Amino acid sequence: MKKIAVVTSGGDAPGMNAAVRAVVRSALHEGIEVFGSVRGYNGLIHDELIPMTLRTVSDIIHRGGTVLYTARSPEFRTEEGMQKAVDTCRRHGIDGVIVIGGDGSFRGARDLTARGIPCIAIPGTIDNDIGCCDETIGYDTATNTVVEMVDRLRDTSQSHDRCSVVEVMGRHAGWLAMNAGIAVGATSILVPEVEYDFQRDVVERMKEIAKTGKQHFIIIVAEGVGHVDELAKKIEEATGVEARATVLGHVQRGGTPSARDRILASRMGHYAVHLLEEGKSERVVAIRNSVLCDYDITEALEMKKPFDMDAFRMAAEISI
Repeated sequence: MKKIAVVTSGGDAPGMNAAVRAVVRSALHEGIEVFGSVRGYNGLIHDELIPMTLRTVSDIIHRGGTVLYTARSPEFRTEEGMQKAVDTCRRHGIDGVIVIGGDGSFRGARDLTARGIPCIAIPGTIDNDIGCCDETIGYDTATNTVVEMVDRLRDTSQSHDRCSVVEVMGRHAGWLAMNAGIAVGATSILVPEVEYDFQRDVVERMKEIAKTGKQHFIIIVAEGVGHVDELAKKIEEATGVEARATVLGHVQRGGTPSARDRILASRMGHYAVHLLEEGKSERVVAIRNSVLCDYDITEALEMKKPFDMDAFRMAAEISI
């Protein structure tokens, strides 16, 4: 293993830079040359590789986003695009690639491996929807960002006796919504994993809480549930409480990564380099019960993440 490349792919997540830093410095420590692929798999396709040094990754551990940039790459899904990426790796003598991203990025890593370029994948996504992994890079920071934003909304909701209906990201996963909802003491949390009844889970809860004297409410809605504008209108019609919808959007992806994400990313980046050094490929780095481990990419993609129903029920019980 003389040369490797590092790729950040798909949606950006706070902590990606910490992972890149760990990959670069761990590899250089072992005498391995490192290249960074600019804008994800597009960098491999269009031969946009830049040499990475100790100083290249100085002072990036605290920065959100990714210094290598990222992009979706429809071209990489084609046989021609993948072959261009392989040709770029061959031309530069790349012996292995470390890919930081979500499940779509993992599929790309698997495709590269199948074409003779050993790959290791690192889970970087705020959605926390990787089945083999308890926690993904970026998830903790995104949760903290949601909490900060909703705490600000609560101030104005309380001032106006209002209901704030807040949509958070997560694609088809409700982890971000659930744990942010617990942290802000949301009246109701709506996630795609659990079917909800509008009357029972929203309207009746608000009415019961109103009887105790509370006149402002927070409803957290996962992106996979959606329709927050429509939901806010229905709430106002059913309860008489003024309701406003807020879509937090991409603010959840940005910002300084938390200490937890920086540490997780550093550990995963270091672990990934040593997997390549050991001759392993087509693996996903994961953390289970605070212990780093790795899985076959295909196995990891097929794993379903069981939703934490105990935490979800607990949130409902203590939000009255």
